[in-house]
Formats: sequence, C-alpha cells, structure tokens
Amino acid sequence: QVQLVESGGGSVQPGGSLRLSCAASGFTLDYYSIAWFRQAPGEEREGVACISNIDNSTYYADSVKGRFAISRDNAKNTVDLRMNNLKPEDTAVYLCARGYCKSEHYYPDTFNSWGRGTQVTVSS
Repeated sequence: QVQLVESGGGSVQPGGSLRLSCAASGFTLDYYSIAWFRQAPGEEREGVACISNIDNSTYYADSVKGRFAISRDNAKNTVDLRMNNLKPEDTAVYLCARGYCKSEHYYPDTFNSWGRGTQVTVSS
C-alpha cells in the first residue's frame, strides 16, 4: 500500500525555521520524484519544491527560492523540506506527493499519491 506521511509542522514566528519530513512506504522511492505542495484556506494548491528521481535536480517556486531546500534519502525513504526565514505568507497545509518533475513547471494533477498534510503557521 502506497503511503506518504508528513511530519514536522508547527507554529513559528516570522524569521523562524522548520524542517518537514515526508516518510514514504509501499513503493520504491528511487523511481519517483517527490514534491511538496502547500494550500492555504481559499487558495489553490501551490507547488513549493520538487526533487527529481533522475538526477536529484531540485525545483523551487520563486516565492521560496533561497529560503527552502528539498532533499531526499532513498535509503531511509524520506524527503525533507528545510524552511528558513519563514514569512506569514508561508502559512498553509504542506503536503508531499509522488509523481514526476523535470522542470519548475509541475502540477498537482501529475502526482498520483498524496499525504494528508501538516500545518505550518507563521505569525508573531
């Protein structure tokens, strides 16, 4: 059974940091790209970062470049998202998903398995 489970969310002040983790099971992580998306209330789901299965290339939304870093550990079946210098506009539910990405242009409908998400709240 394919399963993705996110952890590491929480509440932080602006400028703070969090590390999210996506634990994968039921499939071979090496064969897939993994992306982090986020969704705020009333907003569309937005791609935040993706790491390719081909060469570990990484792709980021412009809004998080230089602040967020995605990494994968295929041996541990995990994909992490390190988030630094968090801003109030980063507040959202963060979800990891399995699929494919080859550039900065990737979309939710090309990802076929999703976790339930973890809440990130940035406020003073």
